Amino acid sequence: MSDSLLLLKRVSSRHTWLRARKARPQLILSRRPRRRLRNLRWRSRRRLRRRLLQAQAAGADWLQGGCLVSGAAALQRLKTSARRRASSPEPAEDPVPSGPAILPIPPVRPAGSGRAVLLLPLGQGFTFSGICRVTCLYGQVQVFGFTISQGQPAQNVFSPYTHSRLAINAVHYSVHEKSKKEMKREARALLRPYLNQDDKYCLMSSFSPLCSIVLLERLKTSTVNFIISHPGLSYIFVQEVRTFQINSEYFALRSVGIRREKKKTGLRLTESAFAAMEELVSISSDCPVILVCGCQDIGKSTFNRYLINQLLNSISCVDYLECDLGQTEFTPPGCISLLNITEPVLGPPFTHQRTPQKMVYYGKTSCKNNFENYVEVIKYVFSSYKRESPLIINTMGWVADQGLLLLIDLIRLLSPSHVIQFSSDRSKYMPDLTPDFVDDMDGLYTRRKSRVRNRGFHLPEFAESLEFADEEKESPFMSTGYKLMFVKSEFVTGKTPRNRESHNRVLRELAVLGYLSQLQPPVPKPLRALHGLTPYQVPFNAVALRIIHADVAPTHILYAVNASWIGLCKILDDVRGYASGPILLAQSPICDCVGFGICRGIDMEKRLYHILTPVPPEELRHVNCLLVGAVSIPQCVLKSQCGLEGTIPYVTTDYNFKLPGASEKIGARESGVTYKEKGHPKPKFHRKTY
Repeated sequence: MSDSLLLLKRVSSRHTWLRARKARPQLILSRRPRRRLRNLRWRSRRRLRRRLLQAQAAGADWLQGGCLVSGAAALQRLKTSARRRASSPEPAEDPVPSGPAILPIPPVRPAGSGRAVLLLPLGQGFTFSGICRVTCLYGQVQVFGFTISQGQPAQNVFSPYTHSRLAINAVHYSVHEKSKKEMKREARALLRPYLNQDDKYCLMSSFSPLCSIVLLERLKTSTVNFIISHPGLSYIFVQEVRTFQINSEYFALRSVGIRREKKKTGLRLTESAFAAMEELVSISSDCPVILVCGCQDIGKSTFNRYLINQLLNSISCVDYLECDLGQTEFTPPGCISLLNITEPVLGPPFTHQRTPQKMVYYGKTSCKNNFENYVEVIKYVFSSYKRESPLIINTMGWVADQGLLLLIDLIRLLSPSHVIQFSSDRSKYMPDLTPDFVDDMDGLYTRRKSRVRNRGFHLPEFAESLEFADEEKESPFMSTGYKLMFVKSEFVTGKTPRNRESHNRVLRELAVLGYLSQLQPPVPKPLRALHGLTPYQVPFNAVALRIIHADVAPTHILYAVNASWIGLCKILDDVRGYASGPILLAQSPICDCVGFGICRGIDMEKRLYHILTPVPPEELRHVNCLLVGAVSIPQCVLKSQCGLEGTIPYVTTDYNFKLPGASEKIGARESGVTYKEKGHPKPKFHRKTY
């Protein structure tokens, strides 16, 4: 009799077996059915606890009682069951050790095709990769320093694999003395249009006071569609990774176009960075001039974006002066620009190309061997700053030798109120740029105290303190009074001295592609190949030409201009009155640049330039100068456009390396100049440099 009773206890009935089948986790770890927690022996409990920890780390859900709960909740139930057994008269063979408190995983529920609802407890974050549109349905969240509150417009968030992953964090908000019941009633009413009854019940079961609820929607933009249309660039926003968390959350996030990532892959700022931003935000009404400096790949650009978003939480606009030629933030590379930012920056540079308030096309990604022109251009652009809003100045990462002396010159010329100096354990030594150090240090073009080294350029705004007829003559000195703030960086980057240049080149090409995406029609219209767009026809005698990065013989100017990236500029000189052209400039001008384009071809018979550009016609009427620099068109634009059949224009393997200026072997192109006269074969030239 006792044996039969024991057999009945060990063999599960059909009802118990079905409940065990429903209790199987969505993360498939084994094929054996799960028994009820109270019937598991100590070894089975340890094994189940280990699987729950794995499920929690992978973001999987656990199905219990017909309702999906997080792995952390199931783990807590397991611990509670173990504690009850430990307090019972029967001693436990091996009690489950109590580990550190594990934060619950924010639940995600599907809300239809291309949408998902995320519930975030206070202080919790959701780190993800991909792109999405974020709307705060209830409470308040923060993304990359920008606060999104209930009722505010949705924001487009870009978290690509080229940069640190972004996170949506729940922050504290005012509840006006509402009870938990009232808060749940409001949240439940807001969720009614998005979730069905079961999903709403499961989501609200995790609701706690000061929770925030976020709607994630699939985002489609012409910029993203244009970039990923080129082979090899689709990985930037979406990466197919083998995963075992095939559950409702996985399908919901996949429908949106994002993936949950581990917190360690997300953006991390140090306490010193937050302290500096908190102080700068507190004095934003005084319109401070903030200069950010430090070594390359140390986190300056990330700090600038975060600071811009923090400032936009309390003020309407922020000015931004770009002095870094290689890694520009809002324009294609090779530019020095001044912008007025009114919208948050929630992505890398190639996702938010904008029209500057004033811009000069320098034409190179480095100012080496031409510091004088670099300083003059910065002076020209900085003169448009109205001092009506805070100004953030981004500087180059070259802070050694002549780069440090040039930085000292910029501090004296721009007169910042605050200097943010970045340092890191892995970066090269950089002296502390205290006001006393700058005052006692010679720059490239400025001298300490009252002496100035005249290098042949004019500084009218600073003539009283920086320019003298006699260097030995004593004159009053303008002290560089500013507050120096140190930021200890722990910024993690995948760049090494070996791959840094190639990585930076990819980012520069992405910025050019982001600018060219403005030629595409808005979604949901299909993409159009660049070779299928109608270019503008510009007569030779309407614009002047200048190659600003190299000396080119006049007979080769048109070859250098054809199929090149060009700056569309305005000069003060009147180029009208010339009969034919082309009109060549003897020196590189410092002038306003209204935008960029591609010279698709040159018609020698009609004497026309064919230019493709997103600049509107009303701005093109003022363009009378074309500048060609060292910035090139990405090779994927020339070789990988959709719809190309047969021979690819401007690309050839028949290349003569003995041609002048053919030392840079980055590809070859076929000249598109139209030669219709007899005896003039179509020549073949190198794609970019001369």
